[in-house]
Amino acid sequence: MRRAAANVAIGCGVAGTAAFLAAAYFAREVVVPKPGRKEDLQIRRVFHDADETLMVELAASARTTAPGRYSIWFANGTGHACIGEVVASDDAARTVTRRVERVDSGDLVTAKAGIWSGYVYATPEPLGLPYSDVQIPVENGMAPAWKFPPTQPSGDSSTWAIHIHGLGGSKAGALRGVPVADRLGYTSLVVSFRNDRDAPASADGRYHLGQTEWHDVEAAVSYAVGQGARQIVLFGWSLGASIALQLAASSEFRDRISRLVLNAPVVDWSSTLLANARSGGLPGWVARLGLQMLSSSRMRWIPGLDAPLSFPTLDFLARADELRVPILVIHNDGDRSTPFAISREFVSRRHELATLVTFPSAEHTQEWNSDPDGWDAAVENWLRNGPPSSPLSV
Repeated sequence: MRRAAANVAIGCGVAGTAAFLAAAYFAREVVVPKPGRKEDLQIRRVFHDADETLMVELAASARTTAPGRYSIWFANGTGHACIGEVVASDDAARTVTRRVERVDSGDLVTAKAGIWSGYVYATPEPLGLPYSDVQIPVENGMAPAWKFPPTQPSGDSSTWAIHIHGLGGSKAGALRGVPVADRLGYTSLVVSFRNDRDAPASADGRYHLGQTEWHDVEAAVSYAVGQGARQIVLFGWSLGASIALQLAASSEFRDRISRLVLNAPVVDWSSTLLANARSGGLPGWVARLGLQMLSSSRMRWIPGLDAPLSFPTLDFLARADELRVPILVIHNDGDRSTPFAISREFVSRRHELATLVTFPSAEHTQEWNSDPDGWDAAVENWLRNGPPSSPLSV
């Protein structure tokens, strides 16, 4: 009997240790920046058709067959190509052929693998708009940004658009919102923030899910105000939307913030992370232990945080009443990373301020990619004409 009891105790101890390690791994995955993604997209061949248009043949998947405009990063991130419409598919071979709109860098013809991405613009040059590199003073140094002066002489140059990228990304991901801002006559500032490999890292080198990053973007808002901005429109993508919400609620410049355009926003981090854990097969109680490691002053050393996360501060479902500016939420119900249901609930709680626009998309933050013209038209109409009386659906 004693031996059986001992075996049970050992088994429980092993299970408990495994659960603790799984929770610690989950917590670290949330906040530790990744060195880069694996080039897991097979490039079957790259060729010219009869009209000498460059084509790429890829393994068919929900991603590679989705309508719209995308990109492929290759050659360990040194190569980048913009990928356009589907021109052919072969169900038997399970391949899809798409038009190559342009190759920004590298030799796509010799590439054998790459990364499928929504970053259609790797740099500002393909936009064809004038811009300059600027430096924003932040806590640990200078954060680089791209500044786009308005090209529309009749526009309101005293309105600035601040474009904020998502978690694990770079400022290039926010370039998709610049053309519509330019058509409205806005000055655009595409910013970086701590731990995104462009801006200076934080002391702990960890993501804080917008809890601290918003201060770097507030510095960009301060820069814009110093340059004559009277109104600020915030374009936020995923984590960038969380940062925009923090600014609208807490910034000393919140009275200058006139509109929020939030694409696939993370409105409530704890609910979002628990949903991701469930979809990955992690038991809920293990995931909740991981969140406790992130939010506990005694356990924060496990994920390596220099200060615990405050999930109530990061919950704008609960804080929705603090917001005072019109908000456009763009999302899709197929998003497997940031639950669409949370966006829908957020809009319903502030229906007098918030408008929801949906686009079909296979991936997180790729609503623009699925329908660039439709995305631009919806955003331009909302910003030009004011929030409509009822939600739009595209």
